[in-house]
Amino acid sequence: MGGPRTLSVDCGGGGIKANVLDAAGTAHARAVRVPTPYPLPPELFVETIAEIADGLPPADRATVGMPGMLRHGVVVHTPHYVTRSGPRSRVDPDLVASWTNLNMREALSSRLKVPTVVVNDAELHGAGVVAGSGVELVLTLGTGLGSALFDGGRLAPHLEWSRAPIRRGTTYDEYIGEPERRRLGNALWSRRVVSVVDGLRPVFHWDRLYLGGGNSRAVSASAVDRLGDDVVVVPNSAALIGGARVWDLPDAG
Repeated sequence: MGGPRTLSVDCGGGGIKANVLDAAGTAHARAVRVPTPYPLPPELFVETIAEIADGLPPADRATVGMPGMLRHGVVVHTPHYVTRSGPRSRVDPDLVASWTNLNMREALSSRLKVPTVVVNDAELHGAGVVAGSGVELVLTLGTGLGSALFDGGRLAPHLEWSRAPIRRGTTYDEYIGEPERRRLGNALWSRRVVSVVDGLRPVFHWDRLYLGGGNSRAVSASAVDRLGDDVVVVPNSAALIGGARVWDLPDAG
């Protein structure tokens, strides 16, 4: 009944959330959230997810979204998990070495003993909201700025352009991430959100832009009005729903 059940795990810089959902995206338990532990070698990351899974109903498959660039489940780069004590702390070279080129899909599949898909966390979020028609861009506002691009429901190769400079010496992550929201306050920070969207519009020419992530709810009403009819603010809860839906995307699995 309800098709295969999916363990859906949304891993961020500050917390790891998970639940078990059926194929329609209906939750079968109360979502679990734990703080992201640091320092975080890959073995601890895998065990943390396994411990969460042990406290949830059984699942037939798993989807894990995590920060950074992944290709076919292999970690090319992850920004937070290579630091000593969390986002914007000092990078640990040993952690960089242990995470780089790690086949996380294989590691999790082996530990969880179910087929597993591992994607960027913004891609996980996007799978939960895209309509599957036209060019759809997903931006997630959280610790930093995440992104995912879909064309006709097909996921495009991931780009870490959030690490590119928006102005001299400042990346998109630094310009619009959580530390700046706290420093500026929601009103001034929301103006930056509008500025980023306006700057990216001629780059992507999207049919629809979705703004999600934990800080999407902090975008002011006046800023939302300025964003335009082709921009939709979506709840952060969509990420866990994306865990079930990502399996239906072309080339998923």
